[in-house]
Amino acid sequence: MMTPFSEKEIDRLSHASDLLVAANLPLKVLQSIAWSKSVGDTFFAHKAKELPIVEYPQIDVSASLDAVTEARKFIQGDSPVHEWLSRIADNVAETAYMLSSLGTPAFYEHSKNLFGTPKKLLWDGKHTALDLAEQQDKTLSRFNHYDLVDADFKTLTAKQVRALMRPHIKKHFGDQAPTIEIVEDLSAKAVAGTRSIKLRKSAPFTDLDARQLLTHEAHIHIATTLNGEAQDKFKILSSSHAGSTKTQEGLAVFSEIVSGVMDPIRMKRLSDRVMAIQLAIDGADFLDVYKFFLERSPNEFEAFENSRRVMRGGVMSGGAPFTKDGVYLEGLLRVHNFLQVTIPTGNTVFLNLLFCGKLDLDDVEALMMLNEQGLLTPPKFMPPWARDKRFLVSMLSYSKFLHQIDFDVVHEKYESLIQMGKDTDK
Repeated sequence: MMTPFSEKEIDRLSHASDLLVAANLPLKVLQSIAWSKSVGDTFFAHKAKELPIVEYPQIDVSASLDAVTEARKFIQGDSPVHEWLSRIADNVAETAYMLSSLGTPAFYEHSKNLFGTPKKLLWDGKHTALDLAEQQDKTLSRFNHYDLVDADFKTLTAKQVRALMRPHIKKHFGDQAPTIEIVEDLSAKAVAGTRSIKLRKSAPFTDLDARQLLTHEAHIHIATTLNGEAQDKFKILSSSHAGSTKTQEGLAVFSEIVSGVMDPIRMKRLSDRVMAIQLAIDGADFLDVYKFFLERSPNEFEAFENSRRVMRGGVMSGGAPFTKDGVYLEGLLRVHNFLQVTIPTGNTVFLNLLFCGKLDLDDVEALMMLNEQGLLTPPKFMPPWARDKRFLVSMLSYSKFLHQIDFDVVHEKYESLIQMGKDTDK
C-alpha cells in the first residue's frame, strides 16, 4: 500500500477534479456534431446521389482550456491518482481541440487521439477491433435473423417498450429512476441521457430492444452517472468524458452479452460501423459509406443514420470520420479480458470499482488507491449480473480454460461433418 495522501493533498486533487468537471461540462460532443433533420430530407430529395452539406457551429473552447490549465496546477505528483487526473486533463483538452475543428480534417486527428482507430492493436499486440468486426461479419452473415427466433416473433411499439421497461427501472433505481419519454423527432430509435431515456414514437422495436436499453443504457450509463455523483471528493467520476468512453461502452456491450440480450442484428450493426469507419479513414466518402450500409440493410433511413454516425463532425468527402463508434467492440474486448484476468483471482473489488463512476480500465489502479484510503463511495447501482456474481464467475472460470484449446485441431476433427452441413444447405 502506498503512503496515504495528506489532507492538504486530498483537497488539491479534489479541487483539480472539480475544475476538470467544469472544463468538461460545456464540451457537448454529440450535441455539437448533430445534424438537423433537414440534412437527411435534402439527401433523399436528391435521390441519395449528392454529398450532404452540414453546417457546424463555431465553438469557443477557451474557457474549458483555461480550466484544464488551472487544474494541472493542482496535479503535481507521480502517484496513480495524479496520473489518472492528468490523463483526464489531456482528454478534456483534446476534446476541446476536436470541437474547435468541426468539419475539417483536423477533427479526425483529434478523434483518433481520443477514441483510436479500428486498426489500433489491443493489449495483446496482435489483434484489433477490426479483426473482431470482420470475423463477426463473416460468421453472422450466414444466419437469417428470423430463423433464430420463435415463429410468433413480432415488433413492438414505443409505448409497449416503455411499459416493459418502467417497472424494472423503478425497482432498480427507486426514487432516482430515469424517466422514459416518447418523442416525435429523434434520429435514432432511442437515446439515453443522464436522467431520461427517449424513444422515437414511430420506430419499430424488437422483443430484445427493451431489454437491451435497460441493460446497456440504464444499468450501465445511467447507473455509473448516479454512482459518480455520489462521490464526495472526486466528482469527475460523474462526468462523461472521452477518456471513459471506451470502457463505458465496452462494459455496456459486455452487459448485453452476459445478460443474454445481445442478438445478431445488433452485433452485426456494431461490426458494420467499425468496418465503415475504416472505409472512411481509407478515403471513402459519405456516398460510399451509405452504399456500404445499404448493401447490409435495405432500409434507406437506417443506412443513412449509420452513415451519419460515422461521418458526423468530419469531412463528407472522406478520410476524416468520427471514430467513436469503433470503441464499442474494442471496449468489449478490453472489458472482457480485464474481467477474465481479475475475477478468477477471487477478489471482486476489481469489478465493483468499474461501477464507481465514469472511468477507464487504466484508471482502476488509481481508484484502488483511493478506495484503500476510504476516499470512494461504494457503488449503489450495479447490474444484476455484477451484484450477484455467480453466473459471471462460473462463465469466466470456464472460458479461461477455453482460451487454451487449439480450435484448429477441433475444427479439423469435425471438418467432414461441417462439409455435410454445407452440402445440406445447397
